[in-house]
Amino acid sequence: MGIAAEIADDWHAALAALAWEVEAGADETILDAPVNRYELAAEAPKPLSAKPVSPPVAADPVQADPAAAARSAAARAQTLDALRDAISGFDLCELKKGARNTVFADGNPKARVLILGEAPGAEEDREGRPFVGRAGQLLDRMLAAIGLSRTSPDSEAAFYITNVMPWRPPGNRDPDPAEIAMMMPFVERHIALVDPQVIVAVGNTSLFALTGSKGILRARGNWTLALGKPLLPMTHPAYLLRNPAAKREAWADLLSLQARLRG
Repeated sequence: MGIAAEIADDWHAALAALAWEVEAGADETILDAPVNRYELAAEAPKPLSAKPVSPPVAADPVQADPAAAARSAAARAQTLDALRDAISGFDLCELKKGARNTVFADGNPKARVLILGEAPGAEEDREGRPFVGRAGQLLDRMLAAIGLSRTSPDSEAAFYITNVMPWRPPGNRDPDPAEIAMMMPFVERHIALVDPQVIVAVGNTSLFALTGSKGILRARGNWTLALGKPLLPMTHPAYLLRNPAAKREAWADLLSLQARLRG
C-alpha cells in the first residue's frame, strides 16, 4: 500500500471516530491536561475597543486672596495681643520671609496720639520694635519737645507708634501698592483697637495707605480725615536727617499737633 493510501485510510478512520463521538453526545474537544477556565476568564485580554483610562488630573490649588485672608484674620482679633499674633502668623506676604522679626508696635496703647510710620529699617528688624534707629531717636526728641513720650504711662502725655508694614522690605525699598493693600486690614484693625484721638502719618507710604494719595511734601501740615480720625501728615524723620533745613516745617507741624491736642 502506498503512502497516499495510508493517509486516506487514517483520514477516514479519524472522521469515523469523530462521527461516533458526536453521536455519543460529545460537544467539545478535550486536551491532555485539564483547563481552569476561571483563570482564563480573569486573564482574558481587554477588547480592542476599550479605551485606556487616564489617571485623574490634579486640580490646580486654589490661590488664597491675601487681602481677604488679612481681613478675616484682622476681624477675629479682639485685642492688641490677638492682633499681634494674627500678624505674626500671617504667611502670605513675601516680606516676612526675609525679615528677622515682626515689628508690631511700641508705646502706650491708651495714648491720644497714634504715629503711623512706613516700614521697619535694619535696627527695627533686629530689635523687633518700630522707630529705634537714628530716625526713631530724632522722632522721640521731636515729640518730647511738645511733651509726648512713648514710655509715659499717662495717656495725655504718651504716644503710640506702629508701621504700615510689620516686616522690613529688602534694601529698605518702599513697599509696593499690593503689599500695602495686603496689610491694610491689619492697620485698620490696629487703629480701631487703639482708638486714638488723632493720627500722625509720617512719610509717603503711610500717607498713601490712609488716603490713597502721595506727595508728603505738599500734604504735610494740612489736617485731613482718615478712618474717621483727624490725620496730620508729616515728613518722615529720615527725610529730616537728610534735609536738616526741613526741620523748621516739621516744628510747625508739631506745634499744630500740640494745639489740636490742647483744643
